[in-house]
Amino acid sequence: MKFCSSCGSQNLQRTLPLGDIGIRHACSDCGTVHYQNPNIVAGCIATWDERVLLCRRAIEPFHGLWTIPAGYLELGETVEEAARRESLEEAGATVGDLILTALYNLPMFGEVYLVYRGALVAPDFLAGEETLDVELFAPREIPWGSIAFPMVREALKLWVHNQTNAAQAIQTLDFLWGPEGAVRVRR
Repeated sequence: MKFCSSCGSQNLQRTLPLGDIGIRHACSDCGTVHYQNPNIVAGCIATWDERVLLCRRAIEPFHGLWTIPAGYLELGETVEEAARRESLEEAGATVGDLILTALYNLPMFGEVYLVYRGALVAPDFLAGEETLDVELFAPREIPWGSIAFPMVREALKLWVHNQTNAAQAIQTLDFLWGPEGAVRVRR
C-alpha cells in the first residue's frame, strides 16, 4: 500500500493496532487503519436431468479448461445472488432453488469459495463473454483431466458422490500451499 485511501498521505506504517490480531497498514497523518479482507467467490453446480453444466473458460487463468459458473461477490448482493448472476453471465443459465453445498478456504489467495447446487429452470444455456463453450455432462462424462481449479474438482466429486448417497452435509475444505508449491487439501 502506497497511499492512505482516506487522506491520500504517503505516511503509512505497518503496525499491530491495540487489540488487533494482525499487522495492518496505518496512516500516521489521519490514523486510519487499513484492513485487507478475503474476497468471496460464489459458484454454482447447475444441473438438468442428472447432468451438470460446465463452462469452458475463454479467459486466463486456465483458458480452455472446464469449470462451474463462478465469480466474485459484488457489493450489495448476497452470495446466493452472486451464484445466480455468475450462472447467467457465464452460461446464460437460470437456476431454481439453491442449496449451499461446499465452503472452501483458500488463504494463500485471500479467498473463500462457496459452492451452491441447484436445478436449471430449463435446459437453456449459452456461452457468455468469459466462456468458450457450455455443455451438460453426466457424471461419467465429466472431463476430469481438464477441470480448471482444484476446488471445482472437489465440488464435482462431491456432486457425483451425492448422486448415489442420501447424506449431503456441507463440505468444508482448506486448500493450503505446500513447500513444493503444490496445493494440498486438509480435511
